Amino acid sequence: MERVTDVPESFAQPADPAQVNFYDGFAEAYSAENENNLVNAYYARPAMLALAGDVAGRRILDAGCGSGPLSAALRDRGALVTGVDASARMLALARRRLGDDVALHEVDLRDRLPFEDGAFEVVVASLVLHYLEDWGPTLAEIRRVLRPGGRLIASVDHPFVAYTIEDPRPDYFATTSYAFDWMFNGQSVPMRFWRKPLHAMTDAFTTAGFRLSAISEPQPEPAARELFPDEFHDLATKPCFLFFVVEVPPSATGSVD
Repeated sequence: MERVTDVPESFAQPADPAQVNFYDGFAEAYSAENENNLVNAYYARPAMLALAGDVAGRRILDAGCGSGPLSAALRDRGALVTGVDASARMLALARRRLGDDVALHEVDLRDRLPFEDGAFEVVVASLVLHYLEDWGPTLAEIRRVLRPGGRLIASVDHPFVAYTIEDPRPDYFATTSYAFDWMFNGQSVPMRFWRKPLHAMTDAFTTAGFRLSAISEPQPEPAARELFPDEFHDLATKPCFLFFVVEVPPSATGSVD
């Protein structure tokens, strides 16, 4: 998959914290591209929503909400949504989209979250964790703000992509970074992701106290076949993102209903 079209849901966690303002500089163009493209609108977001299931009345944290398209979809399904993102400009766009329906906070996911223990029933983290070398502190905070029985739904670059397509490395088992340039709206954008083997991802979840519920490799929505005839086949036949559902074990006295 060429990175010209594979644009992630959020630039919430850049490789260097000093780059946040750089991402702010093209937030509007990014948000517009992200709105209706194949990878986000017909693959990544629908997959996250399908894994979330019935969210009516649920308290949901959108970790790395960007300009808010996933938050809006969850809100429209009846969820009580809160969004956090490191980019002030992305949050301004999210506020424009969401109005006062969603509480928004400028937060770097490497820092402590400004919420009480057990504040949420679901956390969604769409295409965010692969910006982080160490998932441990972030996952520990996410677990803290989830109630017993709560779920984290997360998506990341598929290891197949990270190890065989983007700047391949001989050691699959090492945690390494890789850099590349995104051609985005005529602008070259330097990016850096962290890649991990699958077992390191699942180990990070379990070390943080989560219980693995599902690993998903979804297909794009069938309607995208006619809308994106030149790109659909690649997305439908080659791994792109990997989706996880992990749970906080329920307490001895009860669980999420």
